[in-house]
Amino acid sequence: MRGWETKALGEVANFGRGLTYSKADEVSHSRNGVLRANNIDLATKSLDLADIRYIADSVEIPHSKKVRKGSLLICTASGSRSHLGKVALIDADYDLAFGGFMGLITVRPDVDGRFLYYLLTSERFQEKLDSLATGTNINNLKFKDIADFPIPLPPLEEQRRIVAVLDEAFAAIATATANAEKNLVSARDLPSAALTQFGLAGGNAELHRLGDLVTRLTNGYVGPTRNIYVDEGVPYLLARHVRDDVLTFDGRTHISPEFNAANKKSILVTGDVLLVQSGHIGHSAVVPPEHAGHNCHAMIVITPKPRLLGEYLSAYFNSIQGRDATTRIRSGSTVPHLTCREVRELMIPVPSLEAQGALLEKYKAVQFSSKALADVYMRKLAALSELKQSLLHRAFSGELTEREALAA
Repeated sequence: MRGWETKALGEVANFGRGLTYSKADEVSHSRNGVLRANNIDLATKSLDLADIRYIADSVEIPHSKKVRKGSLLICTASGSRSHLGKVALIDADYDLAFGGFMGLITVRPDVDGRFLYYLLTSERFQEKLDSLATGTNINNLKFKDIADFPIPLPPLEEQRRIVAVLDEAFAAIATATANAEKNLVSARDLPSAALTQFGLAGGNAELHRLGDLVTRLTNGYVGPTRNIYVDEGVPYLLARHVRDDVLTFDGRTHISPEFNAANKKSILVTGDVLLVQSGHIGHSAVVPPEHAGHNCHAMIVITPKPRLLGEYLSAYFNSIQGRDATTRIRSGSTVPHLTCREVRELMIPVPSLEAQGALLEKYKAVQFSSKALADVYMRKLAALSELKQSLLHRAFSGELTEREALAA
């Protein structure tokens, strides 16, 4: 590549550590705003100014601890390895400091900050970060760890040309991604919307108190889980395993047979309905035969009487009407929560068993179509993500022309 050089990151940029301050310095608002790790959006690699920390005006902040337009903010310490090394470009002259778990990369005059930003959001840099994961302190990143990262560096004019091409291409990809994400949400919402069209709460359905329709309505185990897990044993189902009328066990949580036997009130039976009790409340799924005899945590376990099909009840909970019903009885302002007492009093529309079965046949057909559509949009999103990385690879290999980027 004519005119290109390869330099180490430490040769083309300077690095500054963030501001350290005490908890006592924090205030609700002041002129001293501080950016932290949560101000870098992991998915978009962009600055998020929605939640800025403030410290007292009496704290003197050196100029070196403030972000500057064209520099890069990088996360240098995090409880999550995936957030370590994430970067955002400082796109304006914000009068903001950056905190102690952050670093600021400031480019030298012959480097375009946006050019370096694109390189540090590429798979090349992620591979470098992954190679550091074998270290003893994987949740802290020092500049010396990445100072040797190779930077393919064309002349400044070519850097700016490449940046302009990537900006335009990535703007188009962002639009396509937003549309695909919107369509994905719509596809996943099809089953709950279809239940309304099928007249779930109308027709010949009579309203019945849920407590009168079940033989069991109880909590799963409620309590600390830190010391109950074992490497192998009885599968233990959590709220994260239940979403949109689907139960997907990830195989990561098990309890001992002794603990399972000691909590027999929540041992599961085929056909039970699991209703998420905290967090994403209202999501539910039916217990399949392979999970009979297993147990669960902080979910409501419902065993229907013969006149109520578990699949129908779960479909109701996942319908628009069902979500509205559980939302009305939720408690907790920060973390939504359902109580067995309130759920027991819900009035449920219950048609005949024959009508329940007929509705479920239609519902399953829509579920199948919904999953097929969702898979299409998931593949579209994956392809767009791969396209971004392909463009970045070509850009830093000297292979990117404007025509090629727009065609992609």
